[in-house]
Amino acid sequence: MIIKRDPSRPYKLVISGLITLILAIAIKLNWGFINFLDTIGVGVVQHWSSNFWTSFFTIVSFIASPKMDVVWMILLAFILWGCRARIPALFSLCLLVGGDALGFIVKHLVGRARPALHLAKDTGYSFPSGHVLGTMLVLSIIWIILVPMINEKNSMWIVRTILVIWLILVMISRVYLNAHFPTDVVGAATLAYFWLQIAEYLYVRYAPRLAQAKLFQRSNY
Repeated sequence: MIIKRDPSRPYKLVISGLITLILAIAIKLNWGFINFLDTIGVGVVQHWSSNFWTSFFTIVSFIASPKMDVVWMILLAFILWGCRARIPALFSLCLLVGGDALGFIVKHLVGRARPALHLAKDTGYSFPSGHVLGTMLVLSIIWIILVPMINEKNSMWIVRTILVIWLILVMISRVYLNAHFPTDVVGAATLAYFWLQIAEYLYVRYAPRLAQAKLFQRSNY
């Protein structure tokens, strides 16, 4: 099985869930400490503001936009389907759909306004960041399903390092462009990880049953 049982998964689920919940409550109640952290974070990220970095992070933000995340995940699903990994392909699509739905619900429950200088095209609530949430879910599929297919260990670590760097760049881009506060992007990452743990648990439990269906009988899972 591509995704295996993990005894530590309940702990990962609880920790990521608690961090997300604490951030959501603190933001909802407008705790001063959160505002303090956001002010420091924004100052650090925007300290080196320039035309080059604005253009660079605008491109990063576009590639990582929720609409593009759908495109990337569909492409990954097609690749997996073509590699006879039909169940993982279905899992990939469900992971993104479920994650986006969860993010939408949390956004409306918290109802945080975006930074004052955000771009007009960035609409909706601020917490959590949809860009970071979707990007982390797309990268998770590459990390847990595609990367293990690489035979050379050094190449595997290089790819995983690139994935981490890309996630960090996406997080920075959203703060740099005034689309989100730092706690929005951190909360999006922890929420994505929380949802990933739930999705992996469901995969381990139901993938063997799904493999019995005619459509998935020849699927690797």
